[in-house]
Amino acid sequence: MTRGRRQKLTVKARMSSRRTLKARPVASGRRWVVKVGSNMVCSGGPLLIRSWMLQLRSLKRQHGIEVIWVTSGAIASARERTGLSKKKSAPLAEKQALSAIGQPLVMDLYNVALQSAGLLGAQVLLTYHDMASTHRRTNLQNTLEKLLSWDVIPILNENDAVATEEIKFGDNDSLSAKVATHLKADRLIILTDVDGLYDRDPRKDPRAQLIPHLKTVTLDHLRQTNSDGGSDRGTGGMYSKLLAARVAAQKGVETVLVRGDLPSILLRLAADEVVGTRIGRRLGKNLGKNLGKSLGKSLGKSLGKSFGKSLGRSR
Repeated sequence: MTRGRRQKLTVKARMSSRRTLKARPVASGRRWVVKVGSNMVCSGGPLLIRSWMLQLRSLKRQHGIEVIWVTSGAIASARERTGLSKKKSAPLAEKQALSAIGQPLVMDLYNVALQSAGLLGAQVLLTYHDMASTHRRTNLQNTLEKLLSWDVIPILNENDAVATEEIKFGDNDSLSAKVATHLKADRLIILTDVDGLYDRDPRKDPRAQLIPHLKTVTLDHLRQTNSDGGSDRGTGGMYSKLLAARVAAQKGVETVLVRGDLPSILLRLAADEVVGTRIGRRLGKNLGKNLGKSLGKSLGKSLGKSFGKSLGRSR
């Protein structure tokens, strides 16, 4: 191949990788906010993130669902890259510096995954004041709406490098709930490393049962949940997720707590498959039927085991 031929091919490849942004009319479809925690990002790595981005492409094309993505993982990624202490009690300045290191590391993972899915993403770093100030919140809404009109995936995270309030008190569960309510999302989906909400701690009690649907999060639910939860990598536990679901439900936004590494989990939710725990909103007819089938199977298995044990004893 001649040098000139190689140059032409190189220029053509570069041009094909570019994407022309064209604003489309305001969509009448659905809008989701999806939040993923640090443990999922770090343990799942590039393959899991690529799977999520491929699902986002299918959500848009097959179901007309646009997604605002909220990600954690900056501090955790920086700790793993630098080998610094993983203690949550690290000095604030250290956490802020780690966040500054980790933000581009996390975005590198997303950019590679987005490119493989033929998508484009945009990083948006927020602080509490961006949501509290009416003027700044309006600017944020305008920015996100414009990105969505271009079919660009907004990828949000707290700006922990400068926002001391978030590192000390906040978490991305709370951020995702606020974004979902202000951007009028239909659903808030929280991808976590557990199957959903249980009636008791499954790590301590083998009799624990998954709760498929919760009408509302009450103060009793919050009192019964450990507020100091969360993994070594993240700051949020089930308490912060229930609190976020409570905030979202007050504005009519349904929340789904579900394991994030289940195969095609986002597409399964789009098909109204009963998986994880749904909080808020009444069940539709199709979802109610699916839930009934799911509960029927679980009840049948439980009764079968119980009958088998009784029969064994009688023998």
